[in-house]
Amino acid sequence: MQTDSIQRFSIIKVNAEGTAKVADELAIEEPLEIRVSYLSSGLQVVKNVAVTMRTPGHDAELATGFLFTEGIIKNNETLASVEHCFIACAENKENVIQVTLNEIPSLENAERNFYTTSSCGVCGKGSIAAIRTVSVFQQNNLDELFVNQEILNQLPVILQKQQEVFRVTGGLHAASLFTADGELLLLREDVGRHNALDKLIGAALVQNLLPLTNSILLLSGRVSFELVQKAAMAGVRIIAAVGAPSSLAVQLAEEFGITLIGFLRNQRFNIYNAAQRIAVNTTETYTYTNEDKN
Repeated sequence: MQTDSIQRFSIIKVNAEGTAKVADELAIEEPLEIRVSYLSSGLQVVKNVAVTMRTPGHDAELATGFLFTEGIIKNNETLASVEHCFIACAENKENVIQVTLNEIPSLENAERNFYTTSSCGVCGKGSIAAIRTVSVFQQNNLDELFVNQEILNQLPVILQKQQEVFRVTGGLHAASLFTADGELLLLREDVGRHNALDKLIGAALVQNLLPLTNSILLLSGRVSFELVQKAAMAGVRIIAAVGAPSSLAVQLAEEFGITLIGFLRNQRFNIYNAAQRIAVNTTETYTYTNEDKN
């Protein structure tokens, strides 16, 4: 159990039988300031890139994943070190992380305000053009990645069993990687869905697993534009989510040729794009109703 990700609170629980004082465990949310350091004309430059609200844990992966999905760094070789700041940060040292780079980073597309929230991965962006980061991994529809319907249906169950902190708090999002055979490769949790994905991609980056062209990305909640963008940056070709996608998420999946699946639960799901990668058991059709979303 990640005790640094959970905090206990004394609460009053109310139900039909009355009230009771009990202890509740909640997911911790704290700010993390991400800095980059590099040499320019022989001088060390330190720049504050962003502050994001996150669940403590895997901070180095979050920072590197964030820098990669923002297009600020291109590969693992760019990284010299990733460390919490202990010199100038005083009392808040655990909430500042500095990424030292071997080369001058590309910051022109990082038009982000200094503060973002745990629920919004694109807050503060200067324009939609700045959000639509170009991936170093080319997407195509001619790959050999195929997934059976039965495998997809099993993934949410496997994910739920592995979500350690969520099981205690009920308050975290998860991003996970699976093989086409349903084997869990990586799992990261965070109070922010975009942070969870950045942690996951950061872990894949430092383990030299990129591009993730042969893996399935499973998200525990809904799919927004920035999550598809981050997945595209890492070369993901299949995104599945327990919740709904946004309209802009579907449009971006179409642009990158990504298979996008939503409402993956209770042995059913919706395919929003690139259905050729999913092997379904039947070709029968039925009348769709709004109840199919529930």
